[in-house]
Amino acid sequence: MYILIVRNEWIYLLIMRIFPWLFVLFILSITEINSFFSQGFQVNFQGQKQQGVGCAGSALVQDASTLFFNPAGAGFSKKSEVNAACTPVFGNIMYVDSSTNEVYRSENPVGTPLNLYVLQKPKKRHRLAYGLSITTPFGSTVQYSPNWIGRFTLTRLSMKIFHIQPTLAYKITDNLSLGVGFVVCPGKVNLQKDVPVQYQDGSFGHAEISGSAIGYGYNIGAYFDAGGPLSLGLSYRSGVKMAVRDGRVDFSVPQGLSASFPSGALSASLSLPSVATFGINVRPSEKLSLVFDVNYVGWKTYDTLAFDYAQNTPSLLDTKSARNYRNIFAFRGGIQYLAVNKASTPILLLRLGGGYGFSPVQKGYVTPETPDGNRAYVTAGLSWSFLPNWSLDASFYATRIKRSDTNLETNLSGTFTTIALAPGLGINYSW
Repeated sequence: MYILIVRNEWIYLLIMRIFPWLFVLFILSITEINSFFSQGFQVNFQGQKQQGVGCAGSALVQDASTLFFNPAGAGFSKKSEVNAACTPVFGNIMYVDSSTNEVYRSENPVGTPLNLYVLQKPKKRHRLAYGLSITTPFGSTVQYSPNWIGRFTLTRLSMKIFHIQPTLAYKITDNLSLGVGFVVCPGKVNLQKDVPVQYQDGSFGHAEISGSAIGYGYNIGAYFDAGGPLSLGLSYRSGVKMAVRDGRVDFSVPQGLSASFPSGALSASLSLPSVATFGINVRPSEKLSLVFDVNYVGWKTYDTLAFDYAQNTPSLLDTKSARNYRNIFAFRGGIQYLAVNKASTPILLLRLGGGYGFSPVQKGYVTPETPDGNRAYVTAGLSWSFLPNWSLDASFYATRIKRSDTNLETNLSGTFTTIALAPGLGINYSW
């Protein structure tokens, strides 16, 4: 008995105290995040179960991922749980120039948005729940083929932004729970493009901007369960101001032009939008759930992409590029069906869903970094409990986006067509 207790304490220490921070260091070093599957550079892959029902989850509590979707839902959780998942994204962008009809394709790496949730439900204080979530709700990785027509605008962009969120939830009545999370957002950015100066061999110069950033925010929510076939969720994730630290620009230009394009420090900032969500979950029967979310995303805060160089020259001035994003609505929903049930324990759950989101990018402001457009998508998923305390989740996402535009600043004019497929897999352990 003593050996068993000590072993459980070590497992608890590993899961609750050590593993999350090791996981943070790991994903900060390897994760690539593609922006094919969301509006702007918002990423909507934070839970496999939610992904199966169209990425909706504010009013349906199923596992520890409720810490992100609606922190108040943790108050209705029945067990403590650890949840980890990854959703590889296979995507491609095709660009057709309107003046030449030439076709260019991206060479993007496979995106790997990851998430980790640790939820603790004290047995002696059954109304209280707390936990930690590590997610990737924003990010982008896009890389274009060499010598493509827009190379002076962008050749590669890699943006990694993480939400680290400790959360507390309390069930104030049998029907109502409130939750709040404090969000720390570390991030990195690397932007590359060619410079319109030439070497003797005809190749162009190159610029690389890099830096790390950090910001802070919060995530609050309310969850109401009527005790019958209806539950409601309301959540708000605040906007976050990301300030770039240790920013740097490095130029590769002919030696005679090095004084005009000095490498050195720079400063910049990026505003991440707020997200307000209202969700509803209707249970016509014990086996069937119908879920629906409405998101209102405050993209209007992203109006300018600016870089302030520490050393200016007549050829290198501080830049301010208009983005003029607009606030948008997105609609998500789906069906969950309990296919196999054993001794009141779900063994196999099946899901189907989809959604539609408006683009925050207005006409005249489409760029290669986010060739975004209004989009519809479809999803599917399942959960399988293969051991008493263990279960697997799987999901699948597919979308196709087409957007034609002429950028007012760069005059890049053409049609972007994006196709993305994303199979996801997650594992859960509860106690």
